[in-house]
Amino acid sequence: MNKIRAWQMIGKDRPFEKVELPMSELKDDYAIVEVAGCGVCHTDLSFWHYGVPTRHDLPLVLGHEVSGTVVDGPTNLVGKPVIIPAVIPCGECVLCQTGRSNICQKQQMPGNDFHGGFASHVITPSRYLTEVSDDVLLNHSLQELAVIADAVSTPYQVMVKSEIQDGDFAIIIGVGGVGIYAAQLAKIFGGNVLALDISQEKLDQLEQVEIDQTINIAGMDVREIKKAVKGKCREMEAPPNRWKIYEMSGTKPGQELAFALIGIADTLSIVGFTMDKLEVRLSNLMAFDANIIGTWGCKPELYADVLQLVADGKLKIKPFTETFPMSQINEIFQQTLAHKLMKRSVMIPDFE
Repeated sequence: MNKIRAWQMIGKDRPFEKVELPMSELKDDYAIVEVAGCGVCHTDLSFWHYGVPTRHDLPLVLGHEVSGTVVDGPTNLVGKPVIIPAVIPCGECVLCQTGRSNICQKQQMPGNDFHGGFASHVITPSRYLTEVSDDVLLNHSLQELAVIADAVSTPYQVMVKSEIQDGDFAIIIGVGGVGIYAAQLAKIFGGNVLALDISQEKLDQLEQVEIDQTINIAGMDVREIKKAVKGKCREMEAPPNRWKIYEMSGTKPGQELAFALIGIADTLSIVGFTMDKLEVRLSNLMAFDANIIGTWGCKPELYADVLQLVADGKLKIKPFTETFPMSQINEIFQQTLAHKLMKRSVMIPDFE
């Protein structure tokens, strides 16, 4: 094994190119992971289509939702199925030592700081590689578990950060590839979950996880939505304040709506990303004694909790993922950009 086969991004909106990259000498505390699957994330689209710069110069292999098997590196990891964290902190700085490792300023991210998972193999720091236990693999393929690296773990972290409690009214704005897991997790944490989206098909998917309180907000203005949400709150007998609002859509309208919904002692969590700017009245935060929090990735130490929820059957992944051969990467990126895919896409290496 002296080459990594990969699909490489060479520029904005240009097709990914199939390449062979040299297998560099393995440094201490690094590992080679043979890729099982790599999820397609909105962040990948941001790099490829929306002009968000990567920290590593182009050309670059994207992909930060990676699962696979360690084939070289620390002896205790070789042969083990693992998840590569989407955010790999240094573990030593002040942020890491004070519980904020997910935003470590020395962090490394596959498909951003170094070649990522749209490849046959990834050379990655071995610290924080998360082993996947046999009980998780009983009912799940290692390929589909790739989404845990970001799409599942990121909303898990924001549930923890928002301090959602049993009985809280939890509003999920956007139930796409990440929001579908946020809705499940809010319910697991004991929330009274209300999902908002402009796609009835996406809202209908929630029936598979027994979430039946939804509003299709397509064509509604903010005033109408606020009235409908308050009506649902009363119907569900949820608290009229201390709402937990999760903006998952990564759109300007979604973020504007999320801010407009803020009320007494509420907490708004921003998870979705957009380059668009908003004009808001920040004094609402003062008047309502409310909070807005952000979240970046997930601390690696939380991954084990997520995997346990999957192993216990509490968190469902299989109905919301779909696998494709990696050779279809250009087609899948175009379809994802056009919102033609209902499930989280996971690319499977099919190099000859």
